[in-house]
Amino acid sequence: MHIQVVDVSPQLAAQWLTRNTNNRPLSKSTVQQLAGQIQRGEWQLTHQGIAFDEDDVLIDGQHRLAAIVKAGVTVPLTVTHGVPRTAFTVMDTGRKRTGRDALALAGEANATHLAAALRGLHLYRSAPNSAWSGGSSVTSNDQLLNLLGEHPGVRDALHHGIALNRGCRITVTAATIGWYVTSEARPDIDQSDWEAGVVTGARLEPGDPRLTLRNTMLNLALGNAHRRRDDSREHLLYYLKAWNAWVEGRTIKLLRRSPNETMPRISSRSSLVPADSDAGEG
Repeated sequence: MHIQVVDVSPQLAAQWLTRNTNNRPLSKSTVQQLAGQIQRGEWQLTHQGIAFDEDDVLIDGQHRLAAIVKAGVTVPLTVTHGVPRTAFTVMDTGRKRTGRDALALAGEANATHLAAALRGLHLYRSAPNSAWSGGSSVTSNDQLLNLLGEHPGVRDALHHGIALNRGCRITVTAATIGWYVTSEARPDIDQSDWEAGVVTGARLEPGDPRLTLRNTMLNLALGNAHRRRDDSREHLLYYLKAWNAWVEGRTIKLLRRSPNETMPRISSRSSLVPADSDAGEG
């Protein structure tokens, strides 16, 4: 086998793709994800590149080459010639490094929850009213690390998210995002009463937004047949609706999501409920 590093232009990538005569079906979503990484400058040269067999047929790297064509950017690739055709069956059979892995390797605690919360925060900011699933929702490992650098407060928010999850079964992702974005938008508000009320429900009157959110989440956790238990986007929508009512001093007895309802904006009302008073009255 012969291995070399080549700066692969979109034109060269397109030429090499014509040798792709015996490969697995091309995944458009994977190509889109890789092209996005290239365009954002996240591409890095590694030992993983493309490979041709003894007859110069492309047997590995079709997605990388297609992404170069789509991105329209030249990137360096490790190119291997003369790979035995029989090696095709063992290519790409290892486990892909996830966002959790990247964060854990960076020394972050609670890496699984942190990765999910960062991904959710990215989607909340970039596509709050779109489905948070499918290929378009994939966030690269570099994006997650960059997001954490831009929003270090997510680490602290995660501790509150975990506590809220334990108290009322809201997803950790939704609770973490909810805590972070409301704290970021309204640093003037002490949220300790909010957290205590949602977690325990102690001494709260019917209609208190904290109790309504708590009961809604617990009911969802019981597994109503027509709802998904782990829909973080839906949970976040309920969180923000209840939080806005709490801040504005409104009662709210029912949380529901209407078709095509957009994600609530964080309330900027000045008629705030003091942190040491009873929310939900009037």
